[in-house]
Amino acid sequence: MFRVSMVRAAAIAAASLIATAVSATAQPACQNSGSFDRWLSDFKAEAARQGISRGTISAALDGMTLDQGILSRDRRQSFFSQTFTDVVAKLATGNRIQNGTRAIERHKAAFHRAEKEYGVPAAPIAAFWALESDFGAGMGKLPVLRSLAALAYDCRRGEMFRGELMAALRIIDRGDLKPSEMIGSWAGELGQTQFLPGHYWNYAVDYDGDGRRDLLRSPADVIGSSAAFMQSLGWQRGQPWLEEVRVPKDMPWAEADIAVQHPRSQWAAWGVTLRDGRPLPRDGLPASLLLLMGRNGPAFLAYPNFHVFTKWNQALTYATTAAYLATRIAGAPVLSKGNGPVTEYSMDQVRELQHLLHRAGLYDAEIDGKMGAGTRAGVKAAQIRLKLPADSYPTPELIELLRRQ
Repeated sequence: MFRVSMVRAAAIAAASLIATAVSATAQPACQNSGSFDRWLSDFKAEAARQGISRGTISAALDGMTLDQGILSRDRRQSFFSQTFTDVVAKLATGNRIQNGTRAIERHKAAFHRAEKEYGVPAAPIAAFWALESDFGAGMGKLPVLRSLAALAYDCRRGEMFRGELMAALRIIDRGDLKPSEMIGSWAGELGQTQFLPGHYWNYAVDYDGDGRRDLLRSPADVIGSSAAFMQSLGWQRGQPWLEEVRVPKDMPWAEADIAVQHPRSQWAAWGVTLRDGRPLPRDGLPASLLLLMGRNGPAFLAYPNFHVFTKWNQALTYATTAAYLATRIAGAPVLSKGNGPVTEYSMDQVRELQHLLHRAGLYDAEIDGKMGAGTRAGVKAAQIRLKLPADSYPTPELIELLRRQ
């Protein structure tokens, strides 16, 4: 079904901090050495030294085999090569907004408790709940322990996933889940908001009082645990996270960067207004101007709480989509079209751009065809060098100038 398949597409691409920006953290050319069986035997011994019970180790890992398919999937993530507006159209749907509103009403007591205890309002929790699993409809169908074992054995991010596999064993040892219940995504996430086992172990809470932290079946546990996790990522009580704005035709575009913050009074002085044209509050609340598709595309002020979304998932397109969906669930209007037409680029065109930026000494990451943070930084540097508006989004003019160099 389309609804569930898009949930899985989102999880495949970027769920819970791990399926993101692989080129920035992985070593795609590395080679695995040593047998999987020998590695697994050594891991079992380490788990025992870490205090995991022999029964849990045996129940979870005996008979485990290497899943080469998981390793292949880890190397071919491409969903977020799409533009922000394309991703919003596919993921931040009217159905999800409606279901998010209904979920907030249905579980009003748990949401109210979570905001009181952790400071996180209902809408951001509901947005992640919608995107990660459509409120439990699409949590994944793969054995998480086998996925984690493959990724922990692999040379690319083995150290990270060894920790996640160990955390999964601790969850079993604690009595929250049985090995057979650990069914989830290919990348090892569990539950209705797709927690990595380490996050599950550290932040899952028993909100329904049944003695277990059950993020697969208990909506109350899902809500409380998501709020606890977001608080741990730095959520500030009572503060906004994202707000669509209108930008003028001329301003210091180089300041439009998620890494640059100014008080709202400064953005107002530069001519940024609320989406409907009313003036911004001239206060000291810090904000970044986020232009995922350049100065002609949709524009947002991203407040400190927005960084919780980017910590939940490092893929900026996904994080912004989640934050935007949360604003819609909270009552914000539908996304505007921005100031004018925006050129969209295929993966092949982005690869060419990356080659051109590399040749100019402005990009040294993987040539992967994705408009990620490294590519955007290279574009901004090129725009500054060539005295073009430095909004971090390529234009045909920029590409032509780079070709001539």
